[in-house]
Amino acid sequence: MSETKPIIVDAMVEGGKASGGPPIGPALGPTGVNIFQVVTKINEVTQAFAGLKVPVKITVNPNDKSFTVDVGTPPTSALILKEIGQPKGSGEPNTNIIGNLTIDQIKSIAKGKASDISALNMKSAALIVSGTCVSMGVTVEGKTAKEFQQDVRDGVWDSQLDEPLREG
Repeated sequence: MSETKPIIVDAMVEGGKASGGPPIGPALGPTGVNIFQVVTKINEVTQAFAGLKVPVKITVNPNDKSFTVDVGTPPTSALILKEIGQPKGSGEPNTNIIGNLTIDQIKSIAKGKASDISALNMKSAALIVSGTCVSMGVTVEGKTAKEFQQDVRDGVWDSQLDEPLREG
């Protein structure tokens, strides 16, 4: 019998709240895998992201119906919304400010996204995260995200941002 290629299903699910309905159930149905087991595993591994949408990749071996679940990190915008306690970004980001992040919150988000962003240090990561704030109507340390970014470039935050982005 020839080896068949694994079937890969990518989906966005709310942390800890995946179900057998769309998008997971219909995508996995034809594979013959036990959907209940897959959903249980997804909810187990995404529990830490409760309240956030997270990307998951389900890889099914069609020969023995075994599967693996890999969890990505939530989008930067979702991490920002969780920090400020808002359900969605501002529809008018230049006039309607929906929240403010502290430098420590920016650093926390940057560390959470460390494996996904191209920044090599915390200063660069802070610029990337604050860049997402621009289109969301979120200020940083009471300033517009663009003013904060200029302060970072000018060295105002060097003492707080002088640390590695990743461990090791």
